[in-house]
Amino acid sequence: MLRSSLSGAITVLVVKRNYTASTHAICEPDEDDAAPVSREGGSYEWSEEKQGLILASFYIGYIVTHLPGGVLADKFGGKWTLSLGIFLTAIFTLITPMCIVYGGSDALIVLRVLMGLGEGTTFPALSVLLAAWVPANERGMLGALVLGGGQVGSIAGNLLSGLILDSMDWPWVFYVFAIIAIVWFIIFTLICFSAPYSHPFIKPSEREFLMAEIPPKDTNRPKTPWLAIFTNVPMWALISAQIGHDWGFYIMVSYLPKYMADVLRFSIKANGLYSSLPYVTMWIMSLASGCVADQMIKRNCMSTTNTRKIMTGLAAFGPAIFMVGASYAGCNRGLVVALFTISMGLMGTYYAGMKLTPLDLSPNYAGTLMAITNGIGAITGVISPYLVGVMTPNASMLEWRMVFWVAFAVLFITAIVYCIWASGEVQPFNDGTNSNKKEG
Repeated sequence: MLRSSLSGAITVLVVKRNYTASTHAICEPDEDDAAPVSREGGSYEWSEEKQGLILASFYIGYIVTHLPGGVLADKFGGKWTLSLGIFLTAIFTLITPMCIVYGGSDALIVLRVLMGLGEGTTFPALSVLLAAWVPANERGMLGALVLGGGQVGSIAGNLLSGLILDSMDWPWVFYVFAIIAIVWFIIFTLICFSAPYSHPFIKPSEREFLMAEIPPKDTNRPKTPWLAIFTNVPMWALISAQIGHDWGFYIMVSYLPKYMADVLRFSIKANGLYSSLPYVTMWIMSLASGCVADQMIKRNCMSTTNTRKIMTGLAAFGPAIFMVGASYAGCNRGLVVALFTISMGLMGTYYAGMKLTPLDLSPNYAGTLMAITNGIGAITGVISPYLVGVMTPNASMLEWRMVFWVAFAVLFITAIVYCIWASGEVQPFNDGTNSNKKEG
């Protein structure tokens, strides 16, 4: 939610240009919007390229703290690595309006980098917590529930930002989101613990069950086997799929509200509602696919490897097709929203697919593996939003169509690599051996 707070607010921060539908291939304004086509909007004259740089700057910091966050979470547990990162991001979100007013776009870019530094520890820490608390045959459902929680944040973020922007000044988007995150930090630090053995409130029987089902972490394991990790073929297949997913996902997270505002010309309130629908579907699909994946593995219907490949394939091929389809739906707003919703919904199967692969490959180094894959994938968060800004100087439908075709190619190619070379089996380097050869 904190990450996407700017995506909605930027639609009212920037000066609205006078659109000519015949020259820029945009739609007539939404009938529910009483404002004229040349609505004045905000007071900041930021080009599409500048806006792309602002939105992309978050991921510069996000990349940097992934690996340190994963290593720290593996060594000290996920609780504080996760909670302190979110707390810092909340503080930076709180001061965002002040940075914009007094420092303009340059100060905002610096602040967004700092926000990325805070949030970069999130997924590595979550992977470590899941590896410590969730038995292997239950990770599909619970992994999707936890890792897919970001979609709940996107749902709430888009809905709330639409309502806030419709009735209040734009700074309140950042104030409200920051306060929610600070309250979460307080609650989380009081009730969460890094492992079952350190939790003072769970029943002894529950603790014994978890300790029996989940292999204890080797606290005296050798140093991280970097050579084996970076020469492991399934690891690179995982990185490939992460790059593809992040390319498509970050475009949608950063630009869906802008597409609906600039191209489809939705009103502010309608934009908030319709921008949230794809994430509702994505969250539901992440839970459903998690249940299906667990049952497929538990009942030996399919191996862990093939289950992960199927879910990852669905999360790449389907979204690519429907994303491009939305660009050809023209100004049929209902159809465009439906196609984007289906696209993002199918993307939800990613959480029962490749997102759990780091836990499959190495429970002992799950945080480190998640940090590597998510960190490398996050590079696309820097490239794709900025590239979108460069490719859409007029924010026209035709320009956006090319954006979606590029996303189509990236999603397809990277998913094919994963489907050929990925694995869901524990790798030899899990015991600290700096080799990918199985013993005996």
